[in-house]
Amino acid sequence: MGLFTKAFYEYFLQIGIRDGESLSDAILRSETFRQWKEDNIDNFGDGRDDDEYLVNTFLDNVHLTNYDIKEIINGRKLWDEDSGDIEDSLEQNNDEATRKHLDKMADYSDLSLEELLERMDEVLKRQKSKHSGGSHWVGTGGISPYGHGGAAKDGIRVGGSGGGKMARKIINDRKYFPVDKKAILNDNNVDAALAALKGIFEESSKEILDVENTINKGLKRGGLFIPEIKNEQDKKLQVLLFIDNGGYSMDPYIKTVQTLFKKMKTRFAHDLETYYFHNTIYDVVFSDVYRFKRVKIEKILKKDPNYRVFFIGDAAMAPYEINRVSLQTYKNLTKHFKKSVWLNPEPKHYWQHTFTTQVIKEYVPMFPLTPKGIEEAVLNMNKISK
Repeated sequence: MGLFTKAFYEYFLQIGIRDGESLSDAILRSETFRQWKEDNIDNFGDGRDDDEYLVNTFLDNVHLTNYDIKEIINGRKLWDEDSGDIEDSLEQNNDEATRKHLDKMADYSDLSLEELLERMDEVLKRQKSKHSGGSHWVGTGGISPYGHGGAAKDGIRVGGSGGGKMARKIINDRKYFPVDKKAILNDNNVDAALAALKGIFEESSKEILDVENTINKGLKRGGLFIPEIKNEQDKKLQVLLFIDNGGYSMDPYIKTVQTLFKKMKTRFAHDLETYYFHNTIYDVVFSDVYRFKRVKIEKILKKDPNYRVFFIGDAAMAPYEINRVSLQTYKNLTKHFKKSVWLNPEPKHYWQHTFTTQVIKEYVPMFPLTPKGIEEAVLNMNKISK
């Protein structure tokens, strides 16, 4: 296999091809393929789980481009040099030539989806006409991060058939509606919520012996070896997720919540444990969605206090369901896990009308289950000292 092919798959898809190894074998053992298969398992037809079929489907879905790309442009640099407040004009539009043969590609993988969506909203407010080619407007055939038929890795496809198969998000409507960060969590804004969750990472530093540096400097000193110390940054994240899955009022939100935290786990390696309850937590939670496998709260309380804890539920129930045991449990959990928040899918203006919601929010800081609410919850967590 040629060096260019190997470099292509390693750079774009993080699939390293070993010497003498076939592309199919490299794909089958890759983390990229494993995550793709996990995310798309529901789309495979009965009996179509053989390796050859899956590899071909994978390549059809994620192969980055069918263009003859000869140059890769730094999308972050291009984006930083641009701005969203450029006014549209016919002169600018006429100067842009439709690019029928693309030999350049802009790589926007260093930008978050939220950054792209916010800038795209600014651009659309000023765009008055169709654009082809170029790197700024929502158009076709160029290297702009928004549009279709162009070459923009990890951009946003708006309408059209795509062409390069390299977009990270697809918006099929011709008219684009920006993400509403105040809307209740759903499939359309889950990536914005994921961006907010990035803020709960914790970096710790520990000193270790720098063996290589110690030897090199010791040799230069003529055999006088003095230990050289370096700091090693270690990202640590532990999350406990408690989901109320016991009533019809929570049904519309459970799948999206699970998708959000599943994405979080696959994109950012960390320790995530999920438990379930019905309406409120007493002295046990459940480790399975059917609530058969009981886990005592006293066992949960033995875990590392550095866990971040998310309670997900509408907090609405009959007043008698909030009793002494339940309130003591919330008190114990929030005392042990100081970085705890409650995410509520009910609109905030309804909370004041529900007695049990008012009670629970006195024990656990409560925020709306929206991208904006999650962002505020994360900020609240980060303010709390260990």
